[in-house]
Amino acid sequence: MRARWDPTVDDEDSTNETSSNPFARFVRAFGWRAYAIPVLAVLTVLLLVATVRGGGGTTADSADADPDMRNAKVSEETHAIGVPTGDIAADALPAGALPDGGKFTTKGTTEFRVVSGSGDRFGTGKQVYTYSVEVEKGIDASQFGGDKSLAKFVDTTLNNPRSWIGGGEVSFKRVDKGVPDLRISLTSTDTTHELCGNQIKLETSCFYPPDHRVVLNEARWVRGARPFDGDDVAYRQYLVNHEVGHGIGYEKHKPCPKDGDLAPIMMQQTFGTANKDIMALDPDMKADRSLVCRPNPWPYPTEGE
Repeated sequence: MRARWDPTVDDEDSTNETSSNPFARFVRAFGWRAYAIPVLAVLTVLLLVATVRGGGGTTADSADADPDMRNAKVSEETHAIGVPTGDIAADALPAGALPDGGKFTTKGTTEFRVVSGSGDRFGTGKQVYTYSVEVEKGIDASQFGGDKSLAKFVDTTLNNPRSWIGGGEVSFKRVDKGVPDLRISLTSTDTTHELCGNQIKLETSCFYPPDHRVVLNEARWVRGARPFDGDDVAYRQYLVNHEVGHGIGYEKHKPCPKDGDLAPIMMQQTFGTANKDIMALDPDMKADRSLVCRPNPWPYPTEGE
């Protein structure tokens, strides 16, 4: 009896059968990897879907969701930070009107001079922000007390333990050369409108990331704001701390959290300390409209203030 099995014949038959089957040829070529590739493709699609639906938040997304979180990349933004977004007529918000008072410069040259002077680092925070104090050329120095007076006020404010150094996260160091992290700048009203926008016809200030410029509107520096009831020193402290707050990453404004409390430093106190006033300028804010806070110039006020 002769065996009928012929390896050569069987191989030829197998080859003929599989040569017409693309999937079989693919499996023979890639082995187990042929099954792994489609599985990985499916997993990739599922991961992308989850990311689009909110599974892959960024630092900026977190800052949008939580006003207490800092956006460490705020200086990379291309638009002004801290500008009111609501569409409201100026006469509908009397608390935000500019008080009567001294003269201020409407139109400057749009160029800035750096006030000379530098100093040691102050604060214990590991993240050190260098800053310069600058004045727009064309502003009459007699209107705000002069360059040195302005610089001393900014230095004293930021070096106060109730200011941003009180949280232990950041430190500051003043410089007058090189490129600082923040350019704290006294600015004419026209230039302020150009940098910060002028959607609402109320004098405001902002942080302008492309220039790293903390824009302090000279009209507000000279005249103050009605919620501070004539306390121009406290208002100027608030103005420095609030706009520097935007500059170090606190993009979002905050509402009054409890009736009668000190207002959060990132509340738009220039326009009021009542939620009903500031919520008119920030339609996305969620808060109790009936709450009213007290003016406060500090990020970390001491108890009893």
